[in-house]
Amino acid sequence: MQVRTMADVGALIRDAREQAGLTQVELARRARVGREWLIKVESGRTSAEMPRILDVLAQLGLVLDIQPEEH
Repeated sequence: MQVRTMADVGALIRDAREQAGLTQVELARRARVGREWLIKVESGRTSAEMPRILDVLAQLGLVLDIQPEEH
């Protein structure tokens, strides 16, 4: 999946969480973030801090891979 916006990040996290069979509460606890914060991220709100997003991705077994856009 190509990630270009915070909405894309949120969709990626929500999809991975659901595939892992985790509730928002379970993932938030594992990543040491609040459920309300996770709800904001999954809905694409742009105020989320990148370190916390990386912690959530790590708990889902995902890494962020940045590559140049192909034209």
